[in-house]
Amino acid sequence: MAVVTMKSLLEAGVHFGHQVKRWDPRMKKYIFAERNGIHIIDLQKTIQAIKEAYDAVQKVVASGKSVLFVGTKKQAQAAIQKEAERCEQFYVNNRWLGGMLTNFSTIKKSIQRLKKIERMEVDGTFSSLTKKEIASLLKEKAKLEKNLGGIKEMNSLPGILFVVDTRKEAIAVAEAQRLGIPIVAIVDTNCNPEGITYPIPGNDDAIRSISLFTQIIANAVVEAGAPEGLKIVESQEEEFEMTEMTSRADEDAVEIDVATYKGDDVREEAEDIEDSVLIDEDRIYDEK
Repeated sequence: MAVVTMKSLLEAGVHFGHQVKRWDPRMKKYIFAERNGIHIIDLQKTIQAIKEAYDAVQKVVASGKSVLFVGTKKQAQAAIQKEAERCEQFYVNNRWLGGMLTNFSTIKKSIQRLKKIERMEVDGTFSSLTKKEIASLLKEKAKLEKNLGGIKEMNSLPGILFVVDTRKEAIAVAEAQRLGIPIVAIVDTNCNPEGITYPIPGNDDAIRSISLFTQIIANAVVEAGAPEGLKIVESQEEEFEMTEMTSRADEDAVEIDVATYKGDDVREEAEDIEDSVLIDEDRIYDEK
């Protein structure tokens, strides 16, 4: 059973890389072609990478270890939280605090503080405090919840990390590498795939692309705990709107066999790209 279809990848705009001038030469082996100043990612290699990452996540979960989803950029926050909660795993989608892995004992103290304030809310402690003290505690709780809510129940280091945008999450990647924790990451054409255990070449800026990758990893977690199997994504039906950089695939697209796929679909798709679609995605997503 296929983990994902070529049609889903094309519809999500996974094949669109960054402008040629923004590329990282170490991504050369994952680039299929250049069209109108934009690098086109080889989806044959993307499919192979997804399968390897999928199997790796399944093995980690089957061994009893957890998965930590990491994606703090605006386009990734909703998908990271939604899919991590769906597969009952942990996530960081607001801000990566330095030392979340390498200094986990200190992070656990902050988590304990968050839980203590939550207990104070329900055990009647607040009734003996002044309004100013209550307001201060609630403000502290909101801040802790925002940064640590996704790992509140994580009692030990994760078995594997799933990262969206290795450039933005450089600290998380560095900490995982230092501790020897495997990393599954989406690597765009401006990223460095070296040091990533399971790099998945693909668009890490488009909302639908991020949602598709995150859903696939979450499905791997779910299937690892479901012996009867799980029907994996064949078409992406997310509530998010497609961004301007994504292009629509042929309605008659069929599932591609990795062994026989030669990249023709990517070539045809690239030839259909209009100049108006090829916008500066970095400028768009860097705007506040």
